[in-house]
Amino acid sequence: MDQQQLLPNLLSDESSPEWMNKGDNAWQLTAATLVALQSVPGCLVILYGGMVQKKWAINSSLMAIYAFAATLICWVGWGYHMSFGDKLVVFWGKPGVAVDDNFLLGQAFLGYFPTATMVWFQFGFAAITPVLICGALLGRMSFVAWMVFVPLWHTFSYTIGAFSVWSPNGWLAKMGVTDFAGGFVIHLSSGVAGFTAAYWVGPRSDKDRNGHAPNNILMMLAGAGLVWIGWTGFNGGAPYAASTLASLAVVNTHVCAATSLVTWLMLDISVSGKPSAIGVVNGLITGLVCITPAAGVVQCWAAILMGVISGSLLRHVDDTFAILHTHAVAGCLGGVLTGIFAVPKLCRLFYNLSDSGTYIGLAYALLKNGRKSAGLRQMGIQVAGIVFIVCLNIVSTSLVCLLIKLFVPLRLSDEELSIGDGEVEGACACACALSNSTSDHGTFGNHPKLINSLYDVDEYPSVLVTSKTASYEMHVV
Repeated sequence: MDQQQLLPNLLSDESSPEWMNKGDNAWQLTAATLVALQSVPGCLVILYGGMVQKKWAINSSLMAIYAFAATLICWVGWGYHMSFGDKLVVFWGKPGVAVDDNFLLGQAFLGYFPTATMVWFQFGFAAITPVLICGALLGRMSFVAWMVFVPLWHTFSYTIGAFSVWSPNGWLAKMGVTDFAGGFVIHLSSGVAGFTAAYWVGPRSDKDRNGHAPNNILMMLAGAGLVWIGWTGFNGGAPYAASTLASLAVVNTHVCAATSLVTWLMLDISVSGKPSAIGVVNGLITGLVCITPAAGVVQCWAAILMGVISGSLLRHVDDTFAILHTHAVAGCLGGVLTGIFAVPKLCRLFYNLSDSGTYIGLAYALLKNGRKSAGLRQMGIQVAGIVFIVCLNIVSTSLVCLLIKLFVPLRLSDEELSIGDGEVEGACACACALSNSTSDHGTFGNHPKLINSLYDVDEYPSVLVTSKTASYEMHVV
């Protein structure tokens, strides 16, 4: 169409070049922001902040927020290029900064939007991965060690997985592995890395392990709701376009999540006779993770089946913070089921191919004469991707933890483990006071209540934590 026939807001100019699709750019920015909201406030700040014991609420939130911020600095400093730039070796890209306007305003390597949009969208994925790892380490890992862990793990693990699976130059991408939106790169990686890091850090204290109960179930469910809706951008943004495939991915995502949640809930009721709020969260997250590698390349009936499988099989795995089975096992399961149910036509649309000979699920290959070998090959590639990501994260996470351990303790001290936020951060999620008694008689610890003359309300003085032997009490004021 001639430029003069377009509406003024659709005309190209220096800030809106001809190659840019404004609709795609707007959707991609929106999807990226939805993904970022899953991390802060959705994932750990609210979800895990409500799921952990009260004494670890602040620690969990600070670990998540720090991971989000530190990853962004690493991402624009060197991580983006190492994940999607020129090839350094077969599994890794060359480091480079992503801060120059000539680079950021140019067209992204995929899609019809600026590179700046791609940097922001992929950052959301890069950021949520260590945030998920954090869930396996709450209530035990030193915050200083965590500050060192995040940039090291991002550099030597995440970028390798992202380049191998998602970059057009990656060796697994060239083989034909299908990971629609991060089942391998994000969820399998975070689950295995979290489990490995937890091994090196050590278990929680016996008291925490035996007496664990969520401190705020309503906040936990609110966080789970944010994560669920945020997954619209997680999987819906993967096609890099406001397209029919994005719409299908969104529908499949929520159908699978709902099916997994209901399946898990029904099994909870059939076994214990009661619904479980934690079971609802686990069933939801398991379904979301399972569908992620397949969201836009399977039919809706397959998404329902994947929800039933993830909600029933994975319910029997015992993991307190649910990182291993809701992310590693569910991501692995989703990757395998993608190799079975991937529709050739949808794969062709996703990868923008003239034919779908490279990508075909085993179920469809068996229905077509002469395609059995292609389906088996796709299954083999999916398994190879799983094995690579698992081995990568076991080795890289172990090396990072061992390196950090040479300089700073990985684990909190016994005293910090016993007290929690009051000792680690010097603050508590609720008002925190020193007290030598176990009862509250209307005073804040041993300090008298004061009256604020300006606002005519009760006020309590600040309490400096100076004793490392006093017991702590939590007071909701």
